[in-house]
Amino acid sequence: MSRYRPPRSAGTPLITADGAQRLRAELHQLWNVQRPEVTRAVSEAAAQGDRSENAEYTYGKKMLRQIDSRVRFLRKRLENLKIIDQPPSDPDKIFFSARVELEDEDGQPLTVRIVGPDEIDPRQQHISIDSPLARALLGKRVDDEVVVQAPAGERLYWVIAIQY
Repeated sequence: MSRYRPPRSAGTPLITADGAQRLRAELHQLWNVQRPEVTRAVSEAAAQGDRSENAEYTYGKKMLRQIDSRVRFLRKRLENLKIIDQPPSDPDKIFFSARVELEDEDGQPLTVRIVGPDEIDPRQQHISIDSPLARALLGKRVDDEVVVQAPAGERLYWVIAIQY
């Protein structure tokens, strides 16, 4: 199981097809693989007798609560998400699921992909559509100047390329 993540605010209900597939795979893994294993372990621990001092039983019940909480969140979230699997009608503008190459004031390149809040991954440079940078990029074209209000102050970028 991936590390437990408490439910967070829903954010924009958009997701890419890959992101939806990852959420479905996580739901399947939790419900069909991990939950039965933990349930079996809890049953075995309960059969050992006194549950009040049984650490395996207590830990197992805690794990079941976490799994059930995440399963409820995933099911509800998947019902409410809109899967975006087609490129926009105007691929020259930045919209949801765009991979955008930027250059900052110092000439440093930055490539980001605009995804839903459920798909954020800093290692892959996937940013939420709700982030300040993504909000500033939406609707821009190649060679447009983008001003982003960041906690450290204003940042200036130029759009170099857009891909879907």
